[in-house]
Amino acid sequence: MPKQKTHSGAKKRFKITGTGKLKKQGAGMRHNLESKSSEVTRRLNRDRVLAPADQKVIKKLLGL
Repeated sequence: MPKQKTHSGAKKRFKITGTGKLKKQGAGMRHNLESKSSEVTRRLNRDRVLAPADQKVIKKLLGL
């Protein structure tokens, strides 16, 4: 069997933590930032840990 290729879109968007969970950038930080308060932009800029159901799919894309 040939090797499974890593999904190039997924490898740019997700990072693996030391415990094996997956982190991603929060949504809503691409545009319309002038209208959002500094408090909101700081909150949105934090990384999120993916839900277990989503982690299963993304780990398959990453070849884990």
